[in-house]
Amino acid sequence: MIKKMLSFCLISVMLMSFSGEKNKQNTEKKVQRIHDRCLTVDTHCDTPMQMIKPGFNIREEHLSPNSRVDLPRMKSGGLDAMFFAAFTGQKPCTEENYAKTHAIANQMIDSLHSMVGKNQDIATLALSADDLARIEKTGKRAVYIGMENGFPLAKDISRVEEYYKKGVRYITLCHSYHNDICDSSSDSKPAEHNGVSEFGKQVIAEMNRLGMMVDVSHASDKSFFDVLEYSKAPVIASHSSVRAVAKHNRNMTDEMIKKLAEKGGVIQICLLDDYIKEPDTTSVKFRRMKQVMKKYREGAGKMTDTEREALSKEWEEVGAMNPENLPTVKNMVDHIDHVKNLVGIDYVGIGSDFDGGGGLRDCADVSQFPNITRELLLRGYSEKEIRKIWGGNLLRVFNEVEKYAANSSNHHSKLEASHKENH
Repeated sequence: MIKKMLSFCLISVMLMSFSGEKNKQNTEKKVQRIHDRCLTVDTHCDTPMQMIKPGFNIREEHLSPNSRVDLPRMKSGGLDAMFFAAFTGQKPCTEENYAKTHAIANQMIDSLHSMVGKNQDIATLALSADDLARIEKTGKRAVYIGMENGFPLAKDISRVEEYYKKGVRYITLCHSYHNDICDSSSDSKPAEHNGVSEFGKQVIAEMNRLGMMVDVSHASDKSFFDVLEYSKAPVIASHSSVRAVAKHNRNMTDEMIKKLAEKGGVIQICLLDDYIKEPDTTSVKFRRMKQVMKKYREGAGKMTDTEREALSKEWEEVGAMNPENLPTVKNMVDHIDHVKNLVGIDYVGIGSDFDGGGGLRDCADVSQFPNITRELLLRGYSEKEIRKIWGGNLLRVFNEVEKYAANSSNHHSKLEASHKENH
């Protein structure tokens, strides 16, 4: 009798194990199938900072945390498109700094064009929302260009079109400090414009006219609400998360998310640790981060290239500390859950901020993006919902921005024709 019971238990355990393994295999197949069918988009990485350094080749597969994005890992992670951001830090608003920053931004943008030119067999420059579907059919990676921080515009409104012609399809209006366009969420100094400046209004109008997405990540709360008032087209937050889940001034409040959705925009959840989960303020890593950030703030605009490079290396070293304590994909999907429950599935996506601070314990680079899809499946998200998160929502906004520009251009042409007829 005991032998029969033991045999029965053993068979039951084996069947359960077999069933569990079968379910796991089915889930993995579904994850792969969804990535094959989806048009997947990540709206923000800072890899161009790596690309202008000697010796970095984006065609080669690298290792995280030193590098998190390259073309081989984009393919293995099922990522069809990446917005590569030309990032420039904020400096005092002087003619010398305007010129330097303009040159650095152009260097990064040129490096992206050069990269595409050298890798035409596996990558293609994308300029419109519809380009992605066409490029995806060829099996190549789509390279979109963004710009993080509008400082290189230098109060010259013509530069918006200059950058548009170079392929830039969104501008993150500011970064960690107030600039000529708007106030930042992270600047410790008092607000400079109380939101968006007069020049900022012109920038937003010009971006609307051209069909360039306005990005509110890094903007102060007041700046955010101003942007929604002034923009005639939907806007994006290319790499922001949810303040109700992780309290951080870079994240968005429920009120902001609701207003963004009302405008038809989208919040792209960022994978940076402090934006995903509130940090342990007692840890050595947190204290070191604070020290490095203090050096950065005190030296902003004053450091030599050598000093800046040393500080950047120190930042990377501190960031790589205690990887076992990083938030997980589960923590990140909590943010997606919150947005879905608050305003619906149509207003959320993913903007990793890889190579700019982004990286989770179980999603350290673009090759591990399927881990996010797996977690979404386990939480009961449908394939249709996952397709929206991975790119559908962002492409909808991009299309609407382009549509507004086209209609605006047609309207302007009709007005010009009517004016000529009457004269």
